Amino acid sequence: MATYRIGIGSFNLKDGAVGLGTESSGLGNLKVEGTIKTTDLDVLGVSTFTRYAGFAADTINVNYKEDLSLSGEHQTTGDIVVGLNSTFTVSIGATVDVGTVPSVSIGTHFSPPTGGVEDRPEKPVEGTVRFNTDLNTLEFYNGVDWRQFTVSGASGRALIAGGENSPAGTDFKIIEYIQTSTLGNSTIFGDLTNTNMQNPAGLSNSIRGLFGGGQPTTATIDYVAIASGGTGIDFGDLSSGRARASGLASSTRGIFVGGNPGVNIIDYVEIMTTGDALDFGDLSFSGKGPSATASPTRGIITNDYSSNIDIDEITIASKGNGVSFGKDLFYGGYGGNNGASTGTRGVWMGGYASNSPQSPENKRRTTSIRGVDFASGGSAVEYGDLVSASYAVYGSSTGTKNRGFYFGGFDPAAPSSKSTNTIQFMNTQTSGNAQDFGDLCLPRYSIGSVCDSHGGLGGY
Repeated sequence: MATYRIGIGSFNLKDGAVGLGTESSGLGNLKVEGTIKTTDLDVLGVSTFTRYAGFAADTINVNYKEDLSLSGEHQTTGDIVVGLNSTFTVSIGATVDVGTVPSVSIGTHFSPPTGGVEDRPEKPVEGTVRFNTDLNTLEFYNGVDWRQFTVSGASGRALIAGGENSPAGTDFKIIEYIQTSTLGNSTIFGDLTNTNMQNPAGLSNSIRGLFGGGQPTTATIDYVAIASGGTGIDFGDLSSGRARASGLASSTRGIFVGGNPGVNIIDYVEIMTTGDALDFGDLSFSGKGPSATASPTRGIITNDYSSNIDIDEITIASKGNGVSFGKDLFYGGYGGNNGASTGTRGVWMGGYASNSPQSPENKRRTTSIRGVDFASGGSAVEYGDLVSASYAVYGSSTGTKNRGFYFGGFDPAAPSSKSTNTIQFMNTQTSGNAQDFGDLCLPRYSIGSVCDSHGGLGGY
């Protein structure tokens, strides 16, 4: 085999090929055995590189109306430039290591990997991006769980639905709403499908609000488009009929927890689909009227109204049983069954101690606003007090102004009708007492509530 020295360095012409643009036995082919280094490599015809280990061209130019196919191992220290009407092909199954790229310029179209929730990689790499065909959105893996890129259509609304009334007689299917960035009374939104939907659990993302369960015992789940008014639409059913459950959510998944008669059930749904709820796991306690709130990734559930003061946590994107997070300050269920969240702090309020006589201490308990920081764990901390003593106060929150909202309630000290129409709010990021926001259209308690810009939403 001949060796040709051109300048500094050398390369070998294999199999007697002449190469270098000549037209003889080599037919214009350059066959190189070994390593080649070049400042510029211009490919002007149909060329196939079967294997070059340590190939280190500064630039590869494909400028002809033909194809360049790399089927082996190659490396370049510069750019790969593909001209108009030319094609650059990397073999199927090849691994391309781009290294650190400051920017990528794509002329026409980029298609990421696609598939449903069940098609996600078993062992994803942090930073992986894909299009989720079930949720109809781009998503990425942050090293812990899958998060969705979302364009928020949030209107800044909180919805209030269902509930109980004392004395009885209210049509409990009414849905009301408020604009969370202002102050004022609520406005009629529409109706639930179930006339007697007392004590429903509420959860939402920035688009849909879901209300599940209720009393008389039902498993019905309704959904509404928060930005528009109208009647609820059937979504599916809970795994069992129950009332006084609580709800929490990320941007894609909704979780229903606990409920009367004292169950430890955790159900989940994918918010932007429809269908029956599926088993998620179990609480460590029987949650008869628990309080729940969420960060973008973690759910916090606390209390029933017997003697339990446990706080459980769950990871929303996965499935599993509740794990001990800390302790509440005292027992008192029906306390903000849908709690408020800033995304970093969860807050619940009020409460009811069924086995304690009325006393100044018990009354103080029913005004309590308390919560935890999601990242730290531990026992609840008291932040302030409601305007008036109450239990069965349901809440929601907005991440835009760190506002938590508490709707209606049951005031045992009221002289006649014990239902209240009070709407209260507080800054969930700081400590302090609640303030008056406005009034509901009608007095009620044990209400389901959702918000389209709450602090627990995930995604970006």
